[in-house]
Parts: sequence; structure tokens; C-alpha cells
Amino acid sequence: MENTIPRRIVTGHNSEGQAIIQEDGPAPRVQRIGGETGPMFYELWNTTASPALIDHASGEPYEEGIQLVPPENGTRIRILDIPPDDESFADLSPEERIAHFAEIGAGNAVADGGTSERHAHMHKTETIDYGIVLDGEIVLIMDEGETLCKTGDIIIQRGTNHGWANRSDRNCRIVFVLVDGKFSPELASSQDSAQ
Repeated sequence: MENTIPRRIVTGHNSEGQAIIQEDGPAPRVQRIGGETGPMFYELWNTTASPALIDHASGEPYEEGIQLVPPENGTRIRILDIPPDDESFADLSPEERIAHFAEIGAGNAVADGGTSERHAHMHKTETIDYGIVLDGEIVLIMDEGETLCKTGDIIIQRGTNHGWANRSDRNCRIVFVLVDGKFSPELASSQDSAQ
């Protein structure tokens, strides 16, 4: 399963309204983020509104490059292949940590200014993320505590500061469904005061 491009099958409707297979092929956007030690992103689909428009066969809304978070009021599904952590992570400067996320339009996701001692890639987004480990294992690191996630485990990430550490000797493949969210007023004010 490692490093194989996922197959994406998209359904739609023909001009008579009958269900059809609209597309069947590899993930259309594939990119490694953060150089040779970074994860491989396989972008599968996004939506730009809720409820999402269901029409005949318009296809996926266009996006420039790879973006970490979903569009405003939208969703995103992607698969990541996360390689084992590299020793160089410990030596990344705060600027390099922020630049890693800036590659995917999310330099501001590094909430602690890139100084976390928990993991070099700690970050948070104003989203609900459903993560499903497809193959391998990964450690979910929080501000307090961590847990090992194995094949078949499901993570519900609720706008929390977190990092992913692959402490094994092989890739971890994980699928994420990201849903645009909004911090409660109380949580938003505590986030502002923590920065």
C-alpha cells in the first residue's frame, strides 16, 4: 500500500439524471511537503459550501496547489503517507517549522510560534478532522499526553494543537476528512490569550 497513488472514483449524473461513474483514476494532485523527509499528500476532493451542491457532473472545485485546511464552509478529503520521523526535526528552527506549514497555506497553524518541544510539526486549525489509519502506525501528540494510533483506529481532531510522530520504521498511511469549523467564543478568546 505504501507510496501507491490512491484511486479516486467520482460519481455523477448524466443528462437524464441517471447515476454514472464520472471519473475513475489516480488522485489528481500529489505532492510531497517539507522536502524528502515530509509527508506525501494525495488530494482527493473538496467542497466549498455546506450543504454541498450536488449537480449533474461539475467535478471538483478548482484549487491552486495543496492547502492544509478545507475551503471556508467546506470539506476536504486527502490521504497522507507519513514517513518515519527524521532526526533533523529536532534541529528545525521556528522559522523552518512555520515554513513547512506555509508550503500548504497554513504558516499561521503553528500556534506556538514554532517553539514546541513536543514535536517539530505541532499545529492546530479551526477544523474538525476525522483521521482513519489505513496502514502502519502513528503517534498523536497533544499539548498534554500522546497515544499510539494503529491500523483501523479513528481519530476525531477537534481544533486542538497536535503533532503526528511516526516512530516506526515504515510509512503510515492515513486518510483525513477535514470539515471547516469555528471555535466557540470561550475557546476563541482562550486561543487568543495563549498566543
